[in-house]
Amino acid sequence: MTPAIRGDADLDHVTSQRELEHVVREYAGRLATALVRVTGDFATAEDLVQDAVLAALQRWPAEGVPERPDAWLFTVARNRGIDAHRRRDNYRTKLAQIRWPVASESDDRLRLIFTCCHPALSRPAQIALTLRVVCGLTTAQIARAFLVPETTVARRITRAKRKISEAGIPYRVPDPDELNTRLREVLAVIYLVLNEGYLPTADLSESRDLVDDAGWLASQLHDLMPTEPEVAGLLALIQLHRARADARFDRDGDLVRLEHQDRASWDRDAISRATQLLRRAAEQHRPGPYQLQAAIVACHAEATDWADTDWEQIVLLYDMLLHLEPSPLTRLHRAIAVRYTAGPAAALAEVNALSGSLDHYHLYHATRAELLRAIDRPEEARDADRLALELTANPAEQAVLQRRVEWGTDGG
Repeated sequence: MTPAIRGDADLDHVTSQRELEHVVREYAGRLATALVRVTGDFATAEDLVQDAVLAALQRWPAEGVPERPDAWLFTVARNRGIDAHRRRDNYRTKLAQIRWPVASESDDRLRLIFTCCHPALSRPAQIALTLRVVCGLTTAQIARAFLVPETTVARRITRAKRKISEAGIPYRVPDPDELNTRLREVLAVIYLVLNEGYLPTADLSESRDLVDDAGWLASQLHDLMPTEPEVAGLLALIQLHRARADARFDRDGDLVRLEHQDRASWDRDAISRATQLLRRAAEQHRPGPYQLQAAIVACHAEATDWADTDWEQIVLLYDMLLHLEPSPLTRLHRAIAVRYTAGPAAALAEVNALSGSLDHYHLYHATRAELLRAIDRPEEARDADRLALELTANPAEQAVLQRRVEWGTDGG
């Protein structure tokens, strides 16, 4: 018997399919962890979660959202499991005996994160499985967010679950002697989720949820490893981005550049907490790429206005980042900062040197366009913006680039 259902009046608070999906997502990951613990099998647990989620999306719009959505989903999934395995008495008994855990029990979800991010799985598979099983996104949502066919995402998830089962990958947090190696994979996946949420490949509707997912995963890791500086660095980076999220888009959904954002709308308390977290991590004198990226964002977040930005410090931080993890993309971002310390011509020279490695990256051409425009070469700038426009599928970026192609500026 499922828990009691609230009346129709409460459904006023959940009026759209997307809001219903959000409620489902809040609990689907915890449901999966509880079922994986009992079944020992990703595929079986995932099937049960899918059944419960589909039942919710079919019934809640008409019946109302349950008083305890988590318990409702769990009860439906457990009952479906009992029905599907009626002939397997021992398994059926185990399912019937399990109870829904209290909200503070996060160990199972941590085990699930590390299992999904096992190094035996490919990076795309790690991301897809984490978003599907831990965060509760549907296959369609993952496909929209990363601009790949839904069938591709489904295959990645299926192969990943099969590999976990066939290889006997354990459902656990790694032992201390292997934690650091596994941690790199987990941090990398969370970072990629953050990047996709911060400026999604195509679908803006998932962006805030993906950033929230990244924040939740990072906070779980920080609870597990409170003295690991790179975990703290990534959590601080996410918190800093979330603190400025409301200012990144205007009322029409258009992207607002950093220098034009309303800094009064930034969450200063969240920025303060993030910078304190980052300082405590820095006191351990074990710098890493996530700490350095967070420190760069903190330089922007702590500036009272655009003119107050400490660009020399930002260039220095990029130099440190390049020392640890050299990459063309980091050099591109460093060149953007160089514009404000050595001028646009010096920055353009550094950007041009990256042409061979970043020709297919839209922000490379968009950055060149800005620098060309700054040194009064408008036609070349327009050509570079056209290239950038061809290479991005993000609608917010497309709108900015289209205006620049048409008018030569962000506005018009």
